[in-house]
Amino acid sequence: MPMFLEPYWPHILFVLSLLLGVPAAIHAAMTKEEVRSAIGWVGIIILSPIVGALLYFIAGINRIRRSAISDRRFLLQGHVRDHFETYDATDEIVTEQFGRRFAAMKTLGDRVTSHELTTGNAISVLSTGDDAYGAMLNAIGEASRSILLETYIFDRDRVGRRFADALIAAAKRGVAVRVLIDAVGARYSVPSVLGMLRDGGVIVDVFNGNVIMGLRLPYANLRTHRKILIVDGAVAFTGGMNIREGFSSEFFGDKCSGDTHFRVSGAVVADLFAIAANDWRFTAGEDLQDNVWQIVPPTADPGTPVAIRAVSSGPDRNVETNHKMLMGAFSIARTSIRIVSPYFLPDRELITALITAARRGVEVDIIVPQTNNLTLIDRAMTGQFDQLLKNYCRIWRASGAFDHSKLMAIDSCWAFVGSSNLDPRSLRLNFEVDMEVMDHSFAQALERRIDVTISSSKQVTLDDLRSKPFPARLVDRILWLGSPYL
Repeated sequence: MPMFLEPYWPHILFVLSLLLGVPAAIHAAMTKEEVRSAIGWVGIIILSPIVGALLYFIAGINRIRRSAISDRRFLLQGHVRDHFETYDATDEIVTEQFGRRFAAMKTLGDRVTSHELTTGNAISVLSTGDDAYGAMLNAIGEASRSILLETYIFDRDRVGRRFADALIAAAKRGVAVRVLIDAVGARYSVPSVLGMLRDGGVIVDVFNGNVIMGLRLPYANLRTHRKILIVDGAVAFTGGMNIREGFSSEFFGDKCSGDTHFRVSGAVVADLFAIAANDWRFTAGEDLQDNVWQIVPPTADPGTPVAIRAVSSGPDRNVETNHKMLMGAFSIARTSIRIVSPYFLPDRELITALITAARRGVEVDIIVPQTNNLTLIDRAMTGQFDQLLKNYCRIWRASGAFDHSKLMAIDSCWAFVGSSNLDPRSLRLNFEVDMEVMDHSFAQALERRIDVTISSSKQVTLDDLRSKPFPARLVDRILWLGSPYL
C-alpha cells in the first residue's frame, strides 16, 4: 500500500465493505425465494462483508437471465408446426387412459414447464453403458444431416475418444455437428477432449465458462448437467449417462458403474432439441434453424402411446420445475412410489410429501447405492435417513458397483427419468432435463427392474442407524447440515 494511504486503510476497508456488502445483502434478500438461503447468505455477508460478498458473487447468484426458445413451436413453421400440434395430449386422452388424478398432473406440467405432453412417441431403455454407448455411436455413424450433443462430462479416455472419432468422422462427411460440454465437466479429463474435437473440425463450446481461463462469473456455481444427443432431428438419447469409460464393462468388467439412458423418437424429440438448442444459443450465440436442423415429423398416429413430456429445469425461468413436478406426483400417488437415485438428499418439502404419502398407505421404496462415488454426499444422506424410516418409508442399499441411474415410477403408470438427482444441486442449481412418461407398459417395466434391484439389496433400518458409533452419527449429521453446499 502506498505510504500516503497507510493512515487511511481502515477507512478504505470500511468503504469497500459497504460497497461490496450492502449490494450483495440486498440482492440476496430480494432474489432468494427460500428464507433459509436468504438468511444464510445475508448472515455471511454481514459477518464478513468483503469475503462474504465475494463468496456470494461466485457461488450465491443462482439465476441466469437469458432469452429463451420457449418451446419447439419457435423452431417449427407452417404445416410442420400444425402437424406437431396434433400430437399434444388432451385432458380427455389422459383422463380416459390414466384417470383424473393424472389429468391433474398434466395440468400441473402444462403450468410449470415449457413443453407440452405429447403422444405418439416411442421410448426404449438402454440399461448399461455399453448399450447406451453402442446405440449412440451407431446413430452418430449413420447421421446424414445434423448432430447436436450436450453433456456434463465428456472424458478423453477410451470411450470418449471413440465418440470424438465418430463426431469428427461425421463432420468430415459434411454433417453439421455441435458439441456443448459443461465447463466443470470438461475439467474431469486432462487434457480436455475439446482440443481433439476442434482439431478434427468439430464445432464445440463450453457451457458457462472457459476451460483455460476459468469459470464464468458470477454464475460459476451453475452447470449444465443435461445429457442430450439429437441425430438428424429424428432420434434423441437422454438420461443419466455421461461419456466416460468407467461405465463400460468392456474396460472395467464387473466393476464398471451402472447407469440408465433412453432412446426416444416422436414429437418429444422437437422439445429435447429446443432445450439443447437454447443452451447452444446461450453459449455460442448461434441459432440452429437452418434446414439441416429441421425436426422430422412423427409418423405414429396422434393420441397413441407413449405420452412423454420433456421437463427442463434450471436456474433461469425454469427454476425448480423438477421439484414442482415431483411434489405433484407424490401428492397423487395411491399405491406405490419407487425411487432410484445415487444422491438422495431431498429438501424438507419433498421429504414431507414422501412421508405424507407413506402415512396414507402408499408403499414408498427408495433405492440408493451401497457403494457411492461421493463419500461426503453418501454420509450426508445417511444422516437424513431416519426422518423417512420413522415414517413408514423403506430405504434399500443396492449391492454391487455404483449405480448412477435416476429412475422413478408411481402407481404402475407414471414415470420420471432423466438427469436430475434428488439433491439440492440438481433441484436448484443445475440445468437438468428429465422426461415425464405416462405409459402403463413403460412404468411397469421400470417397476420390475427396480423390484429386481430390491431383491438383492440390503434394507436400511433404524436399528442399523442407531447401532453406529455416536461419533460416526455426529459426522453424518454435520455433513447433512452442509448438504445444500455439497
